[in-house]
Amino acid sequence: MSMKRLFQNIKGLWSLLVGLKVTGGELIKPWLTVHYPRQEVENLSSYRGHIELVPATDDPLTPRCIMCWKCVEICPSRCISLRMHATGEAGVAAADDPGLLLAPEVKSPYSAHLAPPPDKIERILDSYRLNYSLCSLCGLCVQICPVDAIRFSRNAYLVGTTRQSFELDLLARLKSQAASARGAAPTQPQGA
Repeated sequence: MSMKRLFQNIKGLWSLLVGLKVTGGELIKPWLTVHYPRQEVENLSSYRGHIELVPATDDPLTPRCIMCWKCVEICPSRCISLRMHATGEAGVAAADDPGLLLAPEVKSPYSAHLAPPPDKIERILDSYRLNYSLCSLCGLCVQICPVDAIRFSRNAYLVGTTRQSFELDLLARLKSQAASARGAAPTQPQGA
């Protein structure tokens, strides 16, 4: 019985020595993680944060988005929502066109001929919202966008205390970035 106990003690001591060897080896290796906030990541070129809108080339206050809704349709998490309105008039029925009559002087609804649509109907983006707490960062919205109006941000330090802090209004974010870029533009050297 004592021989069995001695063998178990030797086996346990050997296991302890192997564990201490692994721990000692890991202790002298350099750190692979960044200990935030004492250190910060310097290379964020490959970081994929939440999506953001890309500004139009001629006006940094307006997004490049054409409101095709492809990003909303393809999102598996259903975390993107947008609202828009169109300017320009829809077709208006001519005043002298009675349309189809159901009975004498009883017009059939929606039967009047409509005027042709205007030459230009402009879509205006009212709201582009992202619920980042639901986003899986799959990148399908960025890939499917036909005009490259969405990209991944480099915002690695996004923090919040509630879920509502991660419901982002990307249109307001684009406008605030454009406003801050305009404010920072005069401080850059001329001719650079």
